[in-house]
Amino acid sequence: MPRFDAERAAEGWRRLRVVRFENVGMRYGLGSEVLHDVSFHLAPGSFHFLVGNSGAGKSSLLRLMYLGHRPSRGLISILGQDVTALPRSKLPPLRRRIGVVFQDFRLLDHLSVLDNVGLPLRVMGYPRDKIRTHAGELLKWVGLGERMHAPPSTLSGGEKQRVAIARAVITKPSLLLADEPTGNIDDRMGMRLMRLLQELNKMAVTVVVATHNEGLVARFEYPRLRVADGRLGPDPG
Repeated sequence: MPRFDAERAAEGWRRLRVVRFENVGMRYGLGSEVLHDVSFHLAPGSFHFLVGNSGAGKSSLLRLMYLGHRPSRGLISILGQDVTALPRSKLPPLRRRIGVVFQDFRLLDHLSVLDNVGLPLRVMGYPRDKIRTHAGELLKWVGLGERMHAPPSTLSGGEKQRVAIARAVITKPSLLLADEPTGNIDDRMGMRLMRLLQELNKMAVTVVVATHNEGLVARFEYPRLRVADGRLGPDPG
């Protein structure tokens, strides 16, 4: 029988982590740290809530996860890559495996809904016919098939949020991050969006939803990562 290699087994286990933070600190410019000694990991296909009061550090933590900022110290591994040591030229291919739904939607008003959703594929150089096909299918999936040629300015808050989700998943990401996705819509639409995120999770997408809506979180049994004063601590719920 071959000898058990504990070191190799441990390395294999680490590679199963979609996200791994070890003693991470983060600051903006020369200011004081906004995140302190953050350590956690996310397994493939998991679903987590990132909770805490406004200003606690949730958005900063998400920014590190979608590679929008470098940590000031510590180790971050995303999808098996040590991003703290990764050259900037290597970041774009990794970013394409991460979908992000921003709180302010970030839709382009001069483009149609269809073109907003297809924009990530356009940047990647896909043919226009394939972009329109994929974007159209996703808009039908989120219930906006009849609004694909409308400008974003004519959509409701809930419709804009669904467009943002469709755009975030068009590249078939392994990791989806949503920053306050239900913050600007009513509870009924919030539950509808949560069901869309659950469907994505069933497709083996790792999902992280940042929210301060404790009432919404209480309706689900997903684990929580709680941020308070820039630190990650145990969640009492």
